[in-house]
Parts: sequence; structure tokens; C-alpha cells
Amino acid sequence: MALSNIPVLLDGYTLQVTEVPTLKMKIDDKTQQEIPATDRDGAQLFVVRLFAKPPAGPSGRRGKGDEIAVTLATDPGDQFEEGDRVDLVDPTVSMWSNDFGAGLSFRAAALVPRARSAAAA
Repeated sequence: MALSNIPVLLDGYTLQVTEVPTLKMKIDDKTQQEIPATDRDGAQLFVVRLFAKPPAGPSGRRGKGDEIAVTLATDPGDQFEEGDRVDLVDPTVSMWSNDFGAGLSFRAAALVPRARSAAAA
């Protein structure tokens, strides 16, 4: 049984753009040419790379974090730059595996600038 589109709670995580959002591309099976990736309805998909740093644990220490690629269902526009702190709207994760390995793939409905807290404003 494949686990897919499992909602992810990222409260407390710091998400920072490491590669700006771009159109997601794939290789066409027939032509072997690179073409834009689309969802089932034909809407273009986008991808962004983020560094995800976990919140502090009970000891106060934070984990090291990981870089993740996130497929976006909507066009994030050109407002994001490397280093920006962001949030994901409705993030999900899916497990995948094939003959070459296994892993997790992340998706989100949208990418938004990180909301500033009242204390930071």
C-alpha cells in the first residue's frame, strides 16, 4: 500500500528558500525532450528547494535540518529570492519507491512569505 498525500504539520519549522521556484520539468517518454510537468487537470506545476530546520526539542537544541524539494500546485510568481523565509500552504508528503531507491516527495498548494510575528514587527 502506497502512502500518499499525507498532511504534514510544519509548525515551528523554519523554511528557507535555497533555490527559487521554477517551472517543474520532466522528460517526455515519446520524444525524450524536456517538457513542463502538469497535474491531472493539465495545470503546470512548480518546484522550490527549501532548507527545513526543525524546532527546538525539550533540551532547547535544534536538529540540523534538511534540504527538501517541494512541488507547488500554483504559480508562486517571482517574488521569492534565495534566503527568504517562507511557509507552505496545505503541505503533504508521499512515500515512493522504485528499483533505484525509496524516499519522500513533498507537495503544497502554494508558497507564501513567512508571516512576521507581532514581536518581530
